[in-house]
Amino acid sequence: MARILIVEDEKRLGRLLTLELEHEGYSVEVQHDGQSGLEAALDGGWDLIILDVMLPSLSGMEILRRFRREDTLTPVMMLTARNEIPDKVSGLDLGANDYVSKPFENEELLARIRVQLREHKKAVKDEEILQFEDLTVNVKSREVQRDNEQITLTPREFDLLHHLVANQGHVLNREQLIQAVWGYDFIGDTNIVDVYIRYLRKKIDAGAKPLIHTMRGVGYVMKRPNG
Repeated sequence: MARILIVEDEKRLGRLLTLELEHEGYSVEVQHDGQSGLEAALDGGWDLIILDVMLPSLSGMEILRRFRREDTLTPVMMLTARNEIPDKVSGLDLGANDYVSKPFENEELLARIRVQLREHKKAVKDEEILQFEDLTVNVKSREVQRDNEQITLTPREFDLLHHLVANQGHVLNREQLIQAVWGYDFIGDTNIVDVYIRYLRKKIDAGAKPLIHTMRGVGYVMKRPNG
């Protein structure tokens, strides 16, 4: 069953969408303001996010901007009462997958949702096995190999490595890694990231050219070894 998050401040519309989508067999959660919507989105596990542009506390555009820093795979469909091209272009440039103007016909919205869910399912399947140099990460079985040698990781180590490999070539700071791996509500010392990076290096880079690199004062990145 596909899980859909709706972030919509019009409670009546939120209820109507929930009824329609649940009737189609989807699991639905609704948030009515921007801040709670962002927190729910970052909790992860969604197959689709339907996001209103105009929201209290945090705009849909700002939610999209922050969400795309952490998740580039989950499809986001924007809803707006403003049918202006510059708004649509801005949303698409920020990483929205589709844009629907209010008012809309339910049949059209459902068809667009089916398209996004099909594309997401295909993208997730393509992402089940991640490869970086001689390192292989099987997301489904949560198995890791380097140079065909099996490496045993704890659940937290695997989640951290998965996020680094999925964002290979991009420098990730401590805050981004904490939100992605430990969760948005994590309360503690950000140095926990450094500790787990050391754990990973002992297992992943031991006796081999290093793949996990420190960008001093910035964060960490998976990149090809020099030489």
